[in-house]
Amino acid sequence: MTSALIAIPMLAIAVLYASMGLGGSSGYLAVMGLFEIDPVVMKPVALSLNIVVTSVGVYKFRRAGFFSWRLFWPFAVTSVPFAYLGGKVMLHSDIYRLVVGGVLVFAAYRLFASANSKGKQIVPPLLWVALISGAAIGLVAGLLGTGGGIFISPLILLMGWAEQRTASAVTALFVMVNSIAGLLGHISSMASLPPQILYWGAVVLVGGWIGAEYGSRHLPGALVRQVLSVVVFVGGIKMIVVAVTTLV
Repeated sequence: MTSALIAIPMLAIAVLYASMGLGGSSGYLAVMGLFEIDPVVMKPVALSLNIVVTSVGVYKFRRAGFFSWRLFWPFAVTSVPFAYLGGKVMLHSDIYRLVVGGVLVFAAYRLFASANSKGKQIVPPLLWVALISGAAIGLVAGLLGTGGGIFISPLILLMGWAEQRTASAVTALFVMVNSIAGLLGHISSMASLPPQILYWGAVVLVGGWIGAEYGSRHLPGALVRQVLSVVVFVGGIKMIVVAVTTLV
């Protein structure tokens, strides 16, 4: 029953995140946090589901002609090895909840703020800026069990490095390669994957296909981001409360 209840919001999260080129890891972590899933399980599950959803997004956005290799590679070349290193680190469960909860609150804020963001003149990033940004995002992504999309997508849009659908296309592949690297870095966590991962994987595959199909053709509305930010915010706050209560 719990697995079925978790699958419902996961489906919605996959649709909404995939429409923006994201894998949905922050959403999955928020949902698992609400159901108080063991942190040992949360990280590999979030990364695995990320890979499923973003693989569809890469296909959809690339086929629609929005992908930019020139924008992608400087971020990826440093993010992948650092995501692998981050994946090798396993934080104490309460520390993990506290850190991830804080990241989710930040992600909720960025999603809500980006709902009404205005377009900027497109100027490619400096190489050294992209390399450093990729390394930092990759390390955090591997450490927390995310693909880093919730960081790189707003960064690209806020800095005016690409328009939204190009940013989504680049983000999809960025999240996919970093999720793979993070999972390989913490390969021992594969033994912690619950049998429900197959069920959840099938659910988010459907959601990712729907979301990526829509996102590659239309710009996601402001309401979509605002609703998503509320879900992520609630999940983040609960994880923080649980961690603080246990530590105290």
